[in-house]
Amino acid sequence: MSSAPLETHASPHHANPPHDLPVLDWTHRLTQLGPRFFTPLQPTPVAAPRWAARNEALRTELGWPAELFDDDHLQAFAGNALMVGSQPLATVYSGHQFGQWAGQLGDGRAIWLGEAASQLGPQEIQLKGAGRTPYSRGGDGRAVLRSSIREYLCSEAMHGLGIPTTRALCLVASPEPVRRETLESAAVVARVAPSFLRFGHFEHFSAQGDTDSLRTLADHAIAHHMPECKERAERWQGNVYAALLDEVQERTAKLLAQWQAVGFCHGVMNTDNMSLLGLTIDYGPFQFMDGFDPGHICNHSDPQGRYAYGRQPNVAYWNLYCLAQALAPLIDDHEMTLQVLEGYKTLFPRDLGDAMRAKLGLTGVLASESEREADWTLVEDVMQLMAAEKVDFTLFWRQLSQAVVQQSQATTLTDAGWSAVTDLVLDRPRLLAWLARFAARAGHTHFAAMGQNMLRTNPKFVLRNHLAEIAIRQAQAGDFSEIETLHTLLKSPFDEHPGFEAYADLPPDWADQLEISCSS
Repeated sequence: MSSAPLETHASPHHANPPHDLPVLDWTHRLTQLGPRFFTPLQPTPVAAPRWAARNEALRTELGWPAELFDDDHLQAFAGNALMVGSQPLATVYSGHQFGQWAGQLGDGRAIWLGEAASQLGPQEIQLKGAGRTPYSRGGDGRAVLRSSIREYLCSEAMHGLGIPTTRALCLVASPEPVRRETLESAAVVARVAPSFLRFGHFEHFSAQGDTDSLRTLADHAIAHHMPECKERAERWQGNVYAALLDEVQERTAKLLAQWQAVGFCHGVMNTDNMSLLGLTIDYGPFQFMDGFDPGHICNHSDPQGRYAYGRQPNVAYWNLYCLAQALAPLIDDHEMTLQVLEGYKTLFPRDLGDAMRAKLGLTGVLASESEREADWTLVEDVMQLMAAEKVDFTLFWRQLSQAVVQQSQATTLTDAGWSAVTDLVLDRPRLLAWLARFAARAGHTHFAAMGQNMLRTNPKFVLRNHLAEIAIRQAQAGDFSEIETLHTLLKSPFDEHPGFEAYADLPPDWADQLEISCSS
């Protein structure tokens, strides 16, 4: 690891420049694409930065030095200084927002610092909230503390759940005022991913008729992020761009199945918020559902419910169709393109079926196709029951898991053994009838292993809105300790964490009054 000083901006906010500090091993493959793809720029310094959270677990996982989180590097993560070797820039993309073509968009408040070597392979680093870019469209380029805490916690919560996501490396807070619906304070999140490429990057060049740039971008994605497309092309008559679309739709289908299985609502699934790598990206008005409602709308800015929970899988397909249109000049075969997209219609139901069977502990039970269909009927029936009463989604599945463990310790199944589950519903006879069908399918002899598998599949802790809100309110008062508490619980959400049961309880009544929107 080489050592070099940080570069500093001339800013009244910046403290004395640090001296000899280690820097990351940068590679910057994205910059090799050329100036059509991005604009070099400097982050805008922010006043009086202070650490709000540092993700030591992720830093260690990446193999990056402990010095990265010292107080000197605070200035770099605030956007007040640059680590030597970084090459800050903002990328250009376009996209569809709420179903309408929005034209040119781009990184309006996310500034790409570069790509650094890590134990997990090359990782790109962005500062979200580090000031205006040429793509800010009149915005201030800032992020507020409220939304930044939500992104920091949820990206790590998703990782803890095993769901592909961008990661959050650290969070810096500042008293600098930012105007949204009210006056709030600023924050900067450093987020990390193998690539931040979005569907919208490809839509941009396709809409401009710039096939050369479109091909350059696709070749970059295949060479550096999806080399498996070269082998996959054999399925598509050697067409590597059809293989790229196929890889993306397969990853997207799996991602959406994982979202649905944990009751996660993204809230703003615009094409520019869809990751080419199948990562969860851009945590804005997201929510883990409390009471189960397929029509639940988590985004106050979405009154028509385009991005309601139950519509997310179809929206993902619509977005893939937009990506297919963007890649059409490269694939150059309309029928093949449609054939690739047909894969989603098979893969998503299969992936969702597998995810829901796992929630029922049936992954270790050999199943024929007819049994899988019967298992899906079991899933549909219990979900309809839950929807009818808006049963708490996370609590139901966790209580069911624990009940299976307890029943496995009894010589015979009893209605009383299911009480932790039946206590959650009003229509007890209906649920008991379903539980009898579930037990018959599973077989009592399998319950011990099933219950343990279910406990590793159905989380005890998710980032409920009210938990995030409590952490936000404390942070706004200068106390960041609740962020660390939640991070500890959410990075291992399947563990019991004795003493923290209240974090897994039903939400308080005031949680229903919380509104989240696209403003951040």
